[in-house]
Amino acid sequence: MSLELRTRTQTVVFTDMADYTRSVVNSDREALRLLLERHQTMVEPVLTRRGGRIVKGIGDSFMALFDSATDAVRACVDLVEAHGPGSGSSVTFRASCATGDVEETSNDAFGETVNLSSRINAKTPAGEVWLSSGTWHCMNQAEIAWETTGRHVLKGIPGEVEVFRAVGRHQATMPEPLIAAVRTSRLVVWNAGDPVPPTPPSGHVVLVGFKPGSPALVQAVDSLPIADPSHVWLLGYQLGPAERLEWQRHGRGLLVATPEAFGNTVARYSAPLQRAVGSDTIILDAGAVSVINLVVAGLCLPAVPFAEVVAGYSYDLLADGRWVNRSERATLRVDVGSGGATVSVLVPGVTVSGQVAGINSTWPLRAGTAISTPSGSLKFVPFSLEGFMGALVGDSQMHLGVGPGQRVELGREPNHPGLLLPDRNNQDNIRWCPGPRAARAREKGFTMDKSLTGRRQTAVEVLDDGLRIVPLHETCPTLLLTEHGIVSRLPGPHTAQVGDAILVGTTVVALRDASL
Repeated sequence: MSLELRTRTQTVVFTDMADYTRSVVNSDREALRLLLERHQTMVEPVLTRRGGRIVKGIGDSFMALFDSATDAVRACVDLVEAHGPGSGSSVTFRASCATGDVEETSNDAFGETVNLSSRINAKTPAGEVWLSSGTWHCMNQAEIAWETTGRHVLKGIPGEVEVFRAVGRHQATMPEPLIAAVRTSRLVVWNAGDPVPPTPPSGHVVLVGFKPGSPALVQAVDSLPIADPSHVWLLGYQLGPAERLEWQRHGRGLLVATPEAFGNTVARYSAPLQRAVGSDTIILDAGAVSVINLVVAGLCLPAVPFAEVVAGYSYDLLADGRWVNRSERATLRVDVGSGGATVSVLVPGVTVSGQVAGINSTWPLRAGTAISTPSGSLKFVPFSLEGFMGALVGDSQMHLGVGPGQRVELGREPNHPGLLLPDRNNQDNIRWCPGPRAARAREKGFTMDKSLTGRRQTAVEVLDDGLRIVPLHETCPTLLLTEHGIVSRLPGPHTAQVGDAILVGTTVVALRDASL
């Protein structure tokens, strides 16, 4: 008997009950039967009410097909919201949608779209609805509140996939710059109809209750004493594509949430932090006063091909200023190849050399390229020395305070006291050269950090008459970048000034005045 397949463009929905495994472990057979019955009664009516057809149930999960992408997303939001905060439900759901061609039988569905929805579901946090780009394109974007979650690596799906979130009325996802502003009392909420609020230096302003494109919104933006557009945010829920584009093309931030959900999230982040013992600034001697801060302040870029091993590579920038091999939470991605270096923009609110940069846009790095992100600024400094092509310089939140008479080592395994430099062990950011040399390096666990950064590479000494940099490694060079943009190799101990930076392997370490 041959299997009859028909191909149709559908939206595939997967729902999943969070903490199902824990419930099953603690259930006897009767309790398990009741759990599955309850699961079905909670999910099936919600999906079918919006036109969904349940294809099959798999324990804690259901797969359903919809003719309409918009109806599919709305059904998923209905389900998640019905069991979300304030619902009184003891069950939490996650749901995913993907739209494309589906191979259907009478009681099952197959194909790449089914696989994509399943893989997205595996990434989706409990209490959220995530969508493929196909669903996002097909749905009515003015009818559903949405935001991007970034680009993700999904098991069995080639390359990186951009995924979106449908935002429920009780959800508000705060970007890192706003979380930091809340915790440092630099967040200002301006409600429509109120007078212009006082704004602290480097403050972020969230405009609430303003209609997109209205004269009141234009007047409000014009009256703000803020030069950086990425510090101006509009709170909106169901916004049309044209309204979003018009607002964000100026480099401003957008928060997709209801005022109630936003207020609850602000209150949550305003609560006192429970922090481990210690602080970002470490004074090495309890009786000493910090004179300088060693600030992790950027990324050095080796030229390629590198040692007949690396043909190209990339690094991702996180909101806190850290550079990592690859992250789904990145704000920028720098890529170095035979054609030079480029930077790709992964979040809204970024400008490159004064121009608003759209999400997924790519820009060449040239002398003086300046990049402004919602969490900070970077500048590209080109130089050709010791196998490097330049550096992206911009302070992070990671720093070490050093007092008079103290000596601090820098490296992958520095002696105490020391500043531990990144040792990114995986290789997923490297494009390899052909040939046996690269193959051997790959098998032996080669990384850029292990090749360029010594275990004990450099020391910084705070002396009575100033600062001294002492190279410690015989083969890994220590470079000095002066505040005037001059780069040189240090063959031995060398005086330095506050405002200079040390280039150690792939890391830029700036010397900053601790009193500022």
